[in-house]
Amino acid sequence: MDGGGTPRTPEDVFRDFRARRAGMIKALTTDVEKFYQQCDPEKENLCLYGLPNETWEVNLPAEEVPPELPEPALGINFARDGMDEKDWLSLVAVHSDAWLLAVAFYFGARFGFDKESRKRLFVMINNLPTIYEVVTGTAKKQTKEKTPKSSSKSNKSGTKPPRQPEPNSRGSKMPPPKDEDDSGGEEDEEEEDHENTLCGSCGDNYGQDEFWICCDACETWFHGKCVKITPAKAEHIKHYKCPNCSGSSKRARA
Repeated sequence: MDGGGTPRTPEDVFRDFRARRAGMIKALTTDVEKFYQQCDPEKENLCLYGLPNETWEVNLPAEEVPPELPEPALGINFARDGMDEKDWLSLVAVHSDAWLLAVAFYFGARFGFDKESRKRLFVMINNLPTIYEVVTGTAKKQTKEKTPKSSSKSNKSGTKPPRQPEPNSRGSKMPPPKDEDDSGGEEDEEEEDHENTLCGSCGDNYGQDEFWICCDACETWFHGKCVKITPAKAEHIKHYKCPNCSGSSKRARA
């Protein structure tokens, strides 16, 4: 974000924050295999950058001093092979959260946000789960603790009881449409469960008209578009593994 076209309201800065966050979450979840390979410990100090177009890159730090924006943590690649993979990804996630906050409030200072504007920006940011919470599954656990169990009539296909949102009769591939026979209270309960479900890739909430798919290995729900699975493709998948679980299995066999 530069010059005259840069965001100058808390809402604009939050949109930039959310886009950069989405890119970094992709790196640590759906694109984790590619991210892992790019973080070669034999290379120089590398950083993970989230970009305003919801993509990510692993690159060397900026050469100019001081840099145009706050810089992410240096040398994330050096710890890759010396730690358990999940611990390493969690560490990168924590540093990524810190960097995103630094960038957001750098813009807040640069654009002269007053106390109310800074508070508004923080509230919007705080309503999203952190990257660490998404990567470690903490956000999903917190959602389960906050929401009641959904009604019991979902398990028509004999599959194991699902997480929210409930699957339909074709298996745990899609959240179901509303059942006209449900009472109003049950509908409200299920709708609240769905709204509190977070995508394991982008970390956003469930949308009523969006297609979702659940990983049979880690039991995490994903937007179909985030993991490149369409409803038609899902019909032919008996046991779905998300990119993160598939990548971990390949590295374990290597």
